[in-house]
Amino acid sequence: MRERRRATSWVAVVAAVPLLAIAACTSSQDKKDAAPPPPPPQLAISPAADAKNLPISTEVGLTVTGGKVSEVKLTDDKGGQVTGALRPDGSSWMPDKALKNKQRYTAQVTATNDAGKSVTQTTSFTTMDKPAKEVFSTLYLQDKRTYGVAMPVTVDFDPGVPKERRADVQRRLIVNTNPPQRGAWHWTEDGQQVFYRAPDFWKPGTTISVRAALAGVPMGKEGFGDEDRTATAKIGNKVSLDIDNGTKQMSVFKDDKLVRKIPVSLGKPSTPTSSGKMVIMEKHEQTVFDTTGSADPYVVTVQDAQRLTWGGEFIHSAPWSEGDQGSTNVSHGCTNVSAADAAFLMRTTQVGDLVTVRGTEVQLEDGNGWTAWNMGWDEYVKGSALPVPQDLKPSPAPPAAAGAPVPAAPPASNPAPAPTNPGG
Repeated sequence: MRERRRATSWVAVVAAVPLLAIAACTSSQDKKDAAPPPPPPQLAISPAADAKNLPISTEVGLTVTGGKVSEVKLTDDKGGQVTGALRPDGSSWMPDKALKNKQRYTAQVTATNDAGKSVTQTTSFTTMDKPAKEVFSTLYLQDKRTYGVAMPVTVDFDPGVPKERRADVQRRLIVNTNPPQRGAWHWTEDGQQVFYRAPDFWKPGTTISVRAALAGVPMGKEGFGDEDRTATAKIGNKVSLDIDNGTKQMSVFKDDKLVRKIPVSLGKPSTPTSSGKMVIMEKHEQTVFDTTGSADPYVVTVQDAQRLTWGGEFIHSAPWSEGDQGSTNVSHGCTNVSAADAAFLMRTTQVGDLVTVRGTEVQLEDGNGWTAWNMGWDEYVKGSALPVPQDLKPSPAPPAAAGAPVPAAPPASNPAPAPTNPGG
């Protein structure tokens, strides 16, 4: 019995030796092959520490290498937290509302990598006093309204925004659609209007949410943006009007089906109607046209009027010209229709419906109304102050075949300006 215990004990000791050796060998190899842990992310933020007199449109700028921003806290001098969100490209964190004037803010930003290592940076800054000069802005999209499929998101500025400031202003204009339809912005030459639309009309039933975050945005020598504006609206069914000067007829389409033909009288030769693609901007059951001070002064009350241009071109009821409708142009630039047809149009159309006029003596001037559709997409995207995403850029022209003749450039032309009459 004693010998068996001794043998068993010896076997156990012998067996334990190789196990220890194997374990030691494996541990050494793992340490040798293991990659070093990644370093913490590198993070830089702005504004610079203790920056002063910043606009109330200030965002927290972010530059991260080797990780992602995991938290941003912005607090005022009383500890109140400011809500906001990262921009989609991660370049900055944007407050949900404009900051307050003459207020000190502290931003604390944390970036984290996949290994869980993080780094935190902090900066404080102070906003400016309320500016003495402001640029007045208007968002032509009202909350909880329904618009036509051609409705461009339109922001108006008074005075206009200079070219060197348009990119910064455009970054503060945010549009979301459901279902998604990506679009682009286009500035008029004078900087008084900027439009947003997609390459094609909005789908009926689309929800459009807009934030024009313009309060405190620097806009050059004319001052700073006046306030933030937001709106969420719906797109209704598709309605469009096609007016042909050759036939003096209006074709009314609903969901791409012709529903009515209407005789019209357009502008006489001295006050012609503009040809082009316009959008219904306003609808009035009754309004007054007053051209006092013009070369052809008159004051007249009209019924069922729908504005097409800032210059004063309307579609409206004109019982006095019913004998000319369908045959002769006698108006001051407006589209005259009968009282019955004007009432029908008021029941049928929406602000934001497309109106196309063809074959008149003058062309619609860019910016004379919501002219976002009065050009092809290739031309439209050239009016953006920021680079257009690759998938929205116009397709490049195919290369010319070797030896193919080069077409001569068309002669330059200067279309006549749109009339500025306020209706007729």
